[in-house]
Amino acid sequence: MMIGKKTPNVTLKTRVRDESVGGDNPYRWEMVETDDLFDGKRVILFSLPGAFTPTCSTYQLPDFEKMYDDFKKNGIDEIYCIAVNDAFVMNAWAKQQGLKNVKVIPDGSGEFTRKMGMLVAKDNLGFGMRSWRYAAVIDDGVVEKWFEEPGYSDNCETDPYGETSPQNVIDKLVEDVTDDQKAA
Repeated sequence: MMIGKKTPNVTLKTRVRDESVGGDNPYRWEMVETDDLFDGKRVILFSLPGAFTPTCSTYQLPDFEKMYDDFKKNGIDEIYCIAVNDAFVMNAWAKQQGLKNVKVIPDGSGEFTRKMGMLVAKDNLGFGMRSWRYAAVIDDGVVEKWFEEPGYSDNCETDPYGETSPQNVIDKLVEDVTDDQKAA
């Protein structure tokens, strides 16, 4: 179980827009430490098997984007989507999805995902190594809440989705606030 554990610090290779680069592709490489993303903030991190895949593109990412303000009202500072995809793919997916609020994080080598214990083989789909679907509430770099789809396994024949839906995550956040208010 991940609750109470510190997230691993991994250096991720990202691409960021920089107009000073000029040309048709004004992006530069930027190394980002996961500690810098999570420390001093309360964030949602959700992971999925891959950019542009059906459940991820139709439900999970768009719904987190739509519900961003609801999460902010419940004490969340940022929402991050991580996948074992490179920066080019993640940026293209964010653009295609019209993201304004959710930030995508490329875990191109799968190092963060592996250190979280969520790296699985998806060779049956031609994907190679990818992330099992999970979500977490991370407070100052420590996992506060953990959501994981059932059936964690290599080459899973199904793509379970429900535990990690933004609707389920927000329900648990609201329940905890309500429970805290009742206890006070």
